[in-house]
Amino acid sequence: MHSVLDSDKRYFLITIDTEGDNLWSKPNNITTNNATFLPRFQRLCETYGFKASYLTNYEMATCPKFQDFGKDILRRDTGEIGMHLHAWNTPPLISITENDFFYQPYLLEYPHEILREKFTTMTGILHDIFEVRMVSHRAGRWGFDERYARILVENEYLVDCSVTPHVYWEGSIQEKVYDFTNCPDYGYFLDLEDITLPGNSPLLELPVTIVPNNNPLQKLSRFFREYPFILKVFHRLFPSPYWLRPNGRNITSMVRILKQAVEQKRKYVEFMLHSSELMPGGSPLFHDEKAIALLYGNLEELFHTASSLKFIGATLQDYYQIHLELTNSCKAS
Repeated sequence: MHSVLDSDKRYFLITIDTEGDNLWSKPNNITTNNATFLPRFQRLCETYGFKASYLTNYEMATCPKFQDFGKDILRRDTGEIGMHLHAWNTPPLISITENDFFYQPYLLEYPHEILREKFTTMTGILHDIFEVRMVSHRAGRWGFDERYARILVENEYLVDCSVTPHVYWEGSIQEKVYDFTNCPDYGYFLDLEDITLPGNSPLLELPVTIVPNNNPLQKLSRFFREYPFILKVFHRLFPSPYWLRPNGRNITSMVRILKQAVEQKRKYVEFMLHSSELMPGGSPLFHDEKAIALLYGNLEELFHTASSLKFIGATLQDYYQIHLELTNSCKAS
């Protein structure tokens, strides 16, 4: 564990939404072939001394190949297993639409008692398989609110990373918006009455690193969501916020995010990717071997840059302890 008392230290957090193959295609039969492609990514992380937090959902938790992979990184202390919950295929299976696998409802769209049961079931499955306490979490499809945060606290989770600063999401079947546009873009202990505010809860929120596009016209994009062609043209003219998340075309902006974080003396950056994006054909963006080769070229450049800028590898659980030590030292002074 690195001391946080050196103010020059900065951390590179890698979060992987560890889930079935190409869920963007809304399959009724979910496969987990991408589990065989994770060791290559893990080797790249270890080459640079970085640790990934594999935020794991139901189908991957029950996949024997991923189980072997996860137990190995835990044994060697080279990564973390956390929880990621997709409500539509996590037991108990109770439909709330004509086809939940197609509509992929948010967990928060299910009745409260079903929500709680899905959450505790998923936590128990991960604990039983990997024999470690679950402390880190990301909500499926970024659907997160105060009710969800309180359930995390009740189940003794320490870290959430569901908040996407400068971004909002619309519900699948309800007229609800998960609006994170005004949330902090730094680590903060949540206010359980308003997750957009720092508070005194024991739950540390570590938002994904997203840099805003400061063009005021960007906020107009929500009015074009029902018109895909217009929205596509609008995003070309006024790019949406920049994520520390590869898409095959954004290595320049990701490197710029790292350098900006150093200039601003940020304590961490948080990278994210889906496990299925590491497999050819596992996602819309990386559909063949050529696209995967480009992805790994970008990852190599990004990780090399992070290493040269003296970013230190840490899991979400590691960083919780670092942030807590920093917070306590600031209070003491």
